[in-house]
Amino acid sequence: MPGPLHGLRICDMTRILAGPSMTQLLGDLGADVIKIERPREGDDTRKWGPPYLKDVEGRDTSESGYFLAANRNKRSVTIDFARPEGRALVEKLVARSDALTENYKVGTLARYGLGFEDLRKIKPGLVYCSITGFGQTGPYAPRAGYDLLAQAMGGIMSITGEADRDPVKVGVGVADLMAGMYAAVAILGALRHRDLTGEGQFIDIALLDTQVAWLVNEGENYLMTGKIPGRRGTAHSNVVPYQVFPTADGYAILACGNDGQFQKFCEFAGQPELAADPRYATNEDRAANRDTLIPLVREIMKTKPSAHWIDGLALLKVPCSPVNTLDKVFEDPQVRARGMTIEMAHEFAGTPLTLIANPIKMSATAPEYRFAPPYLGQHTEEVLRDVLDLTAEEIAELRAKAIV
Repeated sequence: MPGPLHGLRICDMTRILAGPSMTQLLGDLGADVIKIERPREGDDTRKWGPPYLKDVEGRDTSESGYFLAANRNKRSVTIDFARPEGRALVEKLVARSDALTENYKVGTLARYGLGFEDLRKIKPGLVYCSITGFGQTGPYAPRAGYDLLAQAMGGIMSITGEADRDPVKVGVGVADLMAGMYAAVAILGALRHRDLTGEGQFIDIALLDTQVAWLVNEGENYLMTGKIPGRRGTAHSNVVPYQVFPTADGYAILACGNDGQFQKFCEFAGQPELAADPRYATNEDRAANRDTLIPLVREIMKTKPSAHWIDGLALLKVPCSPVNTLDKVFEDPQVRARGMTIEMAHEFAGTPLTLIANPIKMSATAPEYRFAPPYLGQHTEEVLRDVLDLTAEEIAELRAKAIV
């Protein structure tokens, strides 16, 4: 059965991660995503390697792992939209699309006649989604924005890392990814509104806004108390014990989400008196006395290897897990059972390309994998011919002028 977004077409002018991760998600759900790239240059991340995809003879291609991670289920079309003929092609494509997505600096596309006010004249029901570092308004709107800036300015770095070390960013571009998630939800909401009213709209997504939004409990704790949280490593601000602990042969996560789980842990550890101690009897008590409790739990956990805690506590339904390196992640039987990797044939590779799967599980319209991440301009002729109805002669003329 076709995906739930089958029949939806997106003119995708995004690059890097926030936008491409969003349009990949929509593509996985069935949307026809046409990725507009600069001739000869393409998405910046194509060159963000190594590693690069290997060709049939084992040589590096121009396809980086970074690009491959966020660009499946798209058709790549090269168009120089800075030139009038290229702008005209984008306008024709917009006229036959449901949404346009872009993440250029504020005002960039408007300078080429491709802003929202320009394109809504061509397509009144157009959903136009712009992702920028700081949004379309406010004193920072003209600035370039990157994931690292959003993580720093949005507060997540101030609460990430160990208390006595420098602030650190999350290991992947999570501000970018979350902006992409919010953008995907906003596009679907705007399309629902369009279906009901015929009215398109402009969506303004900012990395900084989304970073502030997903401060969630830490942000709300501050707003309620005025107390500025610090870095606690892996420790939780409200639940104790809920963090990583050293074991006899490595590390393990212990997450006692309620009093019953803490009591079971203490009994399994041979320390039932710890749960009976009035300083630690309830989570509120444990949070107030974490400075004395955590050193005790650390010493307890170090007496046995990780497997002892992970396997034994699992039987008691007390959350405890390993701290997996990525090789262990993809070997994990649960991850494998959930089908979290897929294989797709790629034009350049001699063997199937392994990609991380979409995590959405749907009973009737599951994500589908139609296209491997495209090489630059792979579908230019196909889209110009089949979507824009251009003749072979017209396409040849555009190529001769380096418009496509």
